[in-house]
Amino acid sequence: MTPQAGPAPDAVAPPPPAPAPVPGDALARAAELYVAVHRDPELSGAEERTAARLAAALGGAGLDVERGVGGHGVVGVLRNGPGPVVMIRAELDALPVREETGLPYASTVTAPGADGTPVPVMHACGHDAHLAALSGAAAVLAGTADTWCGTLVVVGQPAEETLSGAAAMLADGLYRRFPVPSHVLAQHVVPLPAGMVAHAEGPLLAGSATLEVVLHGRGGHAGAPQLSADPVIAAAAVVMRLQTVVSRETGPGEPLVVTVGSIRAGTPGGSNVIADRATLEVTVRAFTDESLERAVAAVRRIVRAEAAAAPLPAPPEPDVRVLSRSRPTVPDPGATAVVRRAHEAAFGPHRVTRWQPSMATEDFPLYGDAGLDLHGVPGIRTGYWMLGGAGPRQWAAAGGPGADAAARMGVLPPNHSPLFAPHPRLTLETGIAAMTAAARAALTVPAEVA
Repeated sequence: MTPQAGPAPDAVAPPPPAPAPVPGDALARAAELYVAVHRDPELSGAEERTAARLAAALGGAGLDVERGVGGHGVVGVLRNGPGPVVMIRAELDALPVREETGLPYASTVTAPGADGTPVPVMHACGHDAHLAALSGAAAVLAGTADTWCGTLVVVGQPAEETLSGAAAMLADGLYRRFPVPSHVLAQHVVPLPAGMVAHAEGPLLAGSATLEVVLHGRGGHAGAPQLSADPVIAAAAVVMRLQTVVSRETGPGEPLVVTVGSIRAGTPGGSNVIADRATLEVTVRAFTDESLERAVAAVRRIVRAEAAAAPLPAPPEPDVRVLSRSRPTVPDPGATAVVRRAHEAAFGPHRVTRWQPSMATEDFPLYGDAGLDLHGVPGIRTGYWMLGGAGPRQWAAAGGPGADAAARMGVLPPNHSPLFAPHPRLTLETGIAAMTAAARAALTVPAEVA
């Protein structure tokens, strides 16, 4: 994901007791993997060491493992007789963030960024926890194969943060080279109390489109602006006009976000130079494909109109290019109901709550019907839930005495923060148990066990 946590649902209670522990050996190995991956994070598309660690963990649990799927993707398969095929998935990549948690296993890693310049790297979104919980669930399911039938497919996906990894794995034959799942399951850490999980009714995460806009001008001397065509003025007009897409073109009940995240023009120290181009990066987010398409069309229209209104040279026309695209994450209602019941049975109803949809985004939907043009397999059910990561002390201290859940989540370090630090034991314990229960619920339970 690229998720920032969504607002807390009203139903969130004070931190519950920890769930029943998973087998000690599985938890210990998962914790070891978590610390190793957190200490040694890798950026999107460069997850070689992380993939090797996951592959070793899955191989050690008895799965048949293949690496290098869609980049550094890892696929493990455990065949356990006739029955459904269930795929569980987690992400490999980290973010260009400098860690400030002060943890003894904090990352000090730097790596080449998108432009080749070294950047700090941190698991600031919880992918390390997802990966460790995935390996732990695989180990538990492998060790309890007498309690289920079917085939388990375990996927470590690269490049989620760039929204390109799922498509790359599917293009590389994920559903041709490996068993095709009936269910695909995933979870994501957020600043809810550790020991809890949360499900959505309907959309869980938004879809998004990120656009690069280039406005062309005519450079010149700042002292003779009449002889130039300043693209910065047009860029400023675009930024202001884009605000009306939400305030004047979108109904009050239709969630939509339009963000200009980057503006670049000129060079440092060039205050006496009028630039010849200005580049903006614009992200739109919505809970339906229809809203997203309307917003993208509005961005294109406004860019063209503001460029036409400015004294810019013609040609060239402004360039608008889609850098990334994702679909809304809307888990299958039937799969959600089955998984929620399994979680309530595993943790108790008081530890299973409702998730209010977040404007964060994911490429996970491509494994289901949203990616039908990539894999051609209709009817795959997707299940996705949020996993609490805030420890009891951290949750109790957030927001002060009497603060409600929304206020506490507003204070806790969110996903992508340099201070993001889930409670290791409770997060992994809950994550392993939640993924194990969900996968087992989607697999066939033998009659003698049932």
